[in-house]
Amino acid sequence: MKNNRIWVAGIAVAMLFTACKTKDLKMNAAKEEVLTDKKIVVYQVFTRLFGNKNTTNKPWGTIEENGVGKFNDFTDKALHEIKDLGVTYIWYTGVPHHALVRDYTAYGISNDDPEVVKGRAGSPYAVKDYYNVNPDLAVNPANRLQEFEDLIARTHKAGLKVIIDIVPNHIARKYEGKSNPEGVQDFGADDDVSVEYSRNNNFYYIPNEHFQIPDGDLPLNGEKNPLVDGTFDENPAKWTGNGSRKVKPDQNDWYETVKVNYGIRPDGSKDFPELPAGFDQKSSAEHFAFWQDKDVPDSWKKFKAIALYWTAKGVDGFRYDMAEMVPYEFWSYMNSAIKMKNPNAFLLAEVYNPNEYRNYIRLGKMDYLYDKVETYDKLKDIIRGKSSTDGLSEIQTRMQDIEHHMLHFLDNHDEQRLASPEFAGTPERGKPLMVVSTTISTSPTMVYFGQEVGEPGNENAGFGTHSRTSIFDYIGVPNHQRWMNDGKFDGGQLSESEKDLRDFYKRLLNFSIKSSALMGSFQEVQSGNRNNEGYNDLIYSYVRWSDKQKLVVVANFSSEKTSEFELKIPADIISKWKLKDGSYVLLDQLYVKNKTYFTVKNGEGVARVKIGPSESFIYEVE
Repeated sequence: MKNNRIWVAGIAVAMLFTACKTKDLKMNAAKEEVLTDKKIVVYQVFTRLFGNKNTTNKPWGTIEENGVGKFNDFTDKALHEIKDLGVTYIWYTGVPHHALVRDYTAYGISNDDPEVVKGRAGSPYAVKDYYNVNPDLAVNPANRLQEFEDLIARTHKAGLKVIIDIVPNHIARKYEGKSNPEGVQDFGADDDVSVEYSRNNNFYYIPNEHFQIPDGDLPLNGEKNPLVDGTFDENPAKWTGNGSRKVKPDQNDWYETVKVNYGIRPDGSKDFPELPAGFDQKSSAEHFAFWQDKDVPDSWKKFKAIALYWTAKGVDGFRYDMAEMVPYEFWSYMNSAIKMKNPNAFLLAEVYNPNEYRNYIRLGKMDYLYDKVETYDKLKDIIRGKSSTDGLSEIQTRMQDIEHHMLHFLDNHDEQRLASPEFAGTPERGKPLMVVSTTISTSPTMVYFGQEVGEPGNENAGFGTHSRTSIFDYIGVPNHQRWMNDGKFDGGQLSESEKDLRDFYKRLLNFSIKSSALMGSFQEVQSGNRNNEGYNDLIYSYVRWSDKQKLVVVANFSSEKTSEFELKIPADIISKWKLKDGSYVLLDQLYVKNKTYFTVKNGEGVARVKIGPSESFIYEVE
């Protein structure tokens, strides 16, 4: 969510779960059922930025100055090209109507106070109306919901599935459900505001205290606005989204949001039914049945209704922001209900606490979690010279029972761009990271728009900072815009190196979604080769296989050094592969011109490998 989310999440998780955490599930629990027999590739797009052709990029620029993308910019051609990249799902980030600084009163939308909005375009994680969409994204704001429904239909026609965000932990300080279906009450409408906590209150309150604007930088960079007056009318004050109980939150708090109450008392104890022992092994249908006769907090019912509303409109799945700040019993309740409507729904959660992974998968019925703290952080440390490649094998061992459920990524709206100086430094140095991230496990792979053409995130957008593509501002994404080519979506303005990079991603992703071996078994061969002459701590190797396909993956994280060595494949793998003594061809599946020979003698395999800087091979045994 936010750049300071890890620090804040640690405090909030401690607050929420210290008194109520269940015992950790054992590492040797039965391996979770694989949800799909094909590799999944998610393409995340920041919807507001994707179709923006404007290249002005003025800091703090308005829509008129810097432009904005629309739903209609996702044309049939654009969607075809995304599908052709090797993508199976699109995550449209920032779709629900969130707080922003722009006058839409002509459409019945109230203005938002810039003092509780981050940036000018606003954070997509401060949702203002869950039953409608961001008016910035529509050609005709009065028709914005229909324009999004049309996009869902176009996306499905292109053979892709749709994911959007749901942010259950917090909502905008000024939530107004102007589009609520009949019978749906706004958040907080029936709350008892005289108490800090009540089970069916949607918020936590600080009774008899007025909310105070945090100290810090001037809203809108000091630009005059009639609503900027040093106050925001919230009486009594509510807890802030990250769990801060201060009347005057800190500038680094999620001050633009308020925390939703799920029946966690202020002391951290649970005020709702808990799942019985053994429910970590139960199906979604059994979880759904459990909740049918249970009395649950009002916020649970509200968010389940929201999820089912979008499911009914054809949304195929959800990405849940800061899911670990909401109890997994709620997730069991909501996710099982979604699965009853769509058994194939894709449910992805932002969770950063490895001690809670299994709870959110097995008890919360999540399909996938971010693999940020383990695989992403390790790959980033390797390319920045802070770690060797050896620890990658330890991660695979630790995660063996849940590896399919840990979505891999190297770039997203929260993180520094892969090609930025603060991360890999160049797109080419990111290539071996991408090969390993994509092929090391059966988990889904995620690519952030612009990553495939080397977007470095250099812009000074205003509220957002460089190295990340801003989620708070109206801004252009230069490398992506060159691929977009004024709406032709043909890469016509890309440099040769950018074309080559996109071709690399296209080869890799398309191979991954067709490979049976990548949905099969894994075994590292790193440890058995580390002492070989020429094999250094910036090389990493492993094998993947199925009944139909056998792969040897070798990646060179050095951007300077060519390495030559004999790669040994141990006897137990040769036995599992049922290979007889003899000579075999290893043909690279990224670039078929690359091949080497693989000799099996006395039941052990050896291949001679020469690998250049930032190069990777996905060898298939012919």
